[in-house]
Amino acid sequence: MDIAPERGPADWKGPDTDWRREGLHLLAPGELDEIEAALRGVERADFPDITAASFPLPRLGPRLAALGEELRLGRGFLLLRGLTRARFDLDAMGRILFGLGAHIGAPLPQSWHGELLGNVIDVSDREPTARGYQAGGGQRMHTDSCDIIALMCVRAAKSGGASRISSAVAVHNALLAARPDLAERLYAGFVYRRMERDAELGSGVLVTAPVPTFSTASGVLSCHASGNYPRRAFDAGDAQPDALALEALDSFAQHAGAPEFTLDMSIGEGDIQFLNNRRMLHGRLDYEDHPQLERRRHMLRLWLGMPSWPALPPAQVVHGPADHANWLRQRRPCMEVPSTYIAEMTRRAAA
Repeated sequence: MDIAPERGPADWKGPDTDWRREGLHLLAPGELDEIEAALRGVERADFPDITAASFPLPRLGPRLAALGEELRLGRGFLLLRGLTRARFDLDAMGRILFGLGAHIGAPLPQSWHGELLGNVIDVSDREPTARGYQAGGGQRMHTDSCDIIALMCVRAAKSGGASRISSAVAVHNALLAARPDLAERLYAGFVYRRMERDAELGSGVLVTAPVPTFSTASGVLSCHASGNYPRRAFDAGDAQPDALALEALDSFAQHAGAPEFTLDMSIGEGDIQFLNNRRMLHGRLDYEDHPQLERRRHMLRLWLGMPSWPALPPAQVVHGPADHANWLRQRRPCMEVPSTYIAEMTRRAAA
């Protein structure tokens, strides 16, 4: 197999990168006024009704529309700063994030629940099937099932919890130079066993064909990385774990989270991190949280599809249009509104 390294802006390493200089955009007073004015038109709107037209941003909108190409062709990350909780309450922050995202791409549902805005908060003490984003502590490096992921901090942890990112392009190049046999195995891919409810209420596909960790089928390098789904397939007997496969998965994880590659970003309350999910890996550092639910670390997550981008290689589409259409049938109006979500989790604890 003929594999070549990729060079360019996305081939960066954390210790050599100053994200504040290269990836920080401070909202100007006029842009904040625009956001506040747009919010007044959607203060009680359900999320599907928040669009670029219903959330007009005459000055900031074109800047956001260009952000997609900036993330696709550049370093792959950006932090938007300037929103404050003193100016906007919790639910307003959720609608603002959705409105900003509508100027960039198409919001996607994130699980079988059909939620268009994810509440990333530790509810593992009241949600028996909590996933990684619903539990506390650190999180290993991975990608999600979208083109762009946006994370807004609405409540910081008691301490810790920084966002950790690394370039999949740099990890690819390093693995290719050190162990081309492992790089080739990552290109061959791994059988995934998806989450049962996602499959049942989505496309019906539980066990996938091999999903390549790396692919250049779209014309540029793209990455899909999940340490959990391949190992679920091994454990269930859907695929046999040969020694090279296990070594490739382990080596990829070690490189992705190694200090040589990682960049830690402090996302303060009101900050929004945007990542090119095809070429960036993300995780988080361990943190100390508050015991009270309403004071716990709380991030809002938005998944965006980018129809203007070259199509993702079909083999790397783990959650596709059939999943999205069926998941949205489970959705209830305004179920993602942060205060509504917190109230539901509080009710479950009481029950």
